[in-house]
Order: sequence, then structure tokens, then C-alpha cells
Amino acid sequence: MKRLLEWQIATLEAIREENYRTKTLSLSLPAWVAHRPGQHYDVRLTAPDGYQAQRSYSIASEPERTGEIELTVERLAEGEVSTYLHEVLVPGDRIEVRGPIGGYFVWEANLGGPLLLIAGGSGVVPLMSMVRHRRAAGSTVATHLLYSSRTPEDVIYADELRGLQQSGDGLRVIQTFTRTQPPNWTGYARRIDAAMLKEVSAPLGRRAQAFICGPTLLVEAAADGLVEAGLSPERIKTERFGPSAGTA
Repeated sequence: MKRLLEWQIATLEAIREENYRTKTLSLSLPAWVAHRPGQHYDVRLTAPDGYQAQRSYSIASEPERTGEIELTVERLAEGEVSTYLHEVLVPGDRIEVRGPIGGYFVWEANLGGPLLLIAGGSGVVPLMSMVRHRRAAGSTVATHLLYSSRTPEDVIYADELRGLQQSGDGLRVIQTFTRTQPPNWTGYARRIDAAMLKEVSAPLGRRAQAFICGPTLLVEAAADGLVEAGLSPERIKTERFGPSAGTA
């Protein structure tokens, strides 16, 4: 555990734009260890005058990818760390990181399923680590990913999600758009509510393991809705995203 909490110098290998305000950073680590899907890393920046800023970012990549991790970072208007990562950092630069951290909000293929993943906005990041691990491990446990976005332009991992919809390995991706929808959209077009949760969770049964990540109001509403739909609270794990959670 001590080694995981020690800072190390990561090198930025590549940057990938996910949408107009979200980028994925690929970082190589000299002291890489396999993470558990759902864990996060701390990132620390130090200014020449000694001022430091630190934030936590969920790991987006699967643990089967050795030697490096991917962190998907949403740029927030008042986020000093996310702004630096978006506007200043370039491939070849080095930053301080430590991790992986966290042991509650995690899922691994050996835990089985069924699996219900519910995300709002950038809350999809740790859930994508689970989805990618599931595929890399060859798991076919029944899995539903319910992902709420304001508009199609806000979707993170859009191209990958389109491919996952046709994977045929027991994974179903369900999206809902709360503000504007794609042309000829026939899916959900509202905030996640009890009726939606009942429809999405019903095929998985009451033994599903549920992971919810996103803004506080969405997380609380989804957790309450799943209990109303028949899932026991101990089968529901939650994680909140946003400035109050230290992800600016």
C-alpha cells in the first residue's frame, strides 16, 4: 500500500480528444501496477513558486493494458488542474501522479454479474474501465450501461460506444439525452427516473450488481430508483463526480 501512495513521475505519451471539453491522457508509469476497474489516480501540479494543486481522476483504461494508464479529464471553467492538463500539457511532458487508489467502487470479472452501470456525464469514465476490462477478460456476464448526456455532442467515448452497441457479447448500451437528441432518435429523451431504471434493470433481475457514477443529484435519484425497482441497497455502489468530489 505504501508504494501506491508514493508520488511518481508519469510521462504523457498521447492526448485524445473525446468531445469539445473532454480529453483522454495516456500516461506511461515507471512504477506501474495493475489497477482495479473503478479506481483513480491523484495528479499533482507544482508551480515554480512552490504552490501545489492536486485532483483525483478515475482511470479509464483496463488493467490489462500494461505499463500505462489513461485518465479522461473534463475541462471545468474554474478547474485549475483540468485547465492546465487541457491547455498546457503536451506529449513528452511529465507530471506527478500516485495510485491506484480506492477499493469500494470497483468491479472485476471474477465477481461475475449481472452488471448494471449507470453514468451521468463524465461519470462514465470509471465505468468504461469496467467495460473495457470485461471485454479484455473475455467475460460475457449480462451487462447494461445506462448513460445520460445532455446532448449527443456531450457523449464521451462516442465512437467506442457505437461499436459496443453491436458487440454481441452480452453488453447493452442505453443512452438518454436530456436536452437535444440526434435526428430520428427513438431512445430515451429525459433525465434518468424510476420508470427508466425499472425498464433497464428488469432484464438483469434483482441479483444485479449496480454501479452509479455522476453528479450528486443523479446518483441519489438513481440509487433510490433502483431500490424502488427491487434491488437491495447493499448491491448498489455509488460515486459522485464534480467539483465537490475533487475532480475539477
